[in-house]
Amino acid sequence: MRTLCASTLIGEFFVIGFAGLVAMKDPDLSMGTVWTVSGIAMFLCLVLCGGVTRPGGIAFGWALQIALVASGFVVPTMFFLGVVFAALWWASVHYGRKIDEAKARFAAQSDASTPDAA
Repeated sequence: MRTLCASTLIGEFFVIGFAGLVAMKDPDLSMGTVWTVSGIAMFLCLVLCGGVTRPGGIAFGWALQIALVASGFVVPTMFFLGVVFAALWWASVHYGRKIDEAKARFAAQSDASTPDAA
């Protein structure tokens, strides 16, 4: 699960950076505000890559997905991209757990079939 979720978060890191570039063109927003918000979101993506398997990591990831969709109020394209990345996040969590369960079953099966070397 960690690999799939981290891949999604790295993709979001770049999308948030590009959305920041687009948001800079809005005359109502200061460059400092845009890059503070974008920088914090990008930093959170990187931190969450390492913390996705810790308690609350998945929930924090969902909060990040909601924020990404909500950023569509500033950059309208982000409504679409936010939904796409929320779907990728769901798939990463859902299928990542299935892969982890299959790996655990395989490891238990191979351990049970290996005779003890005593």
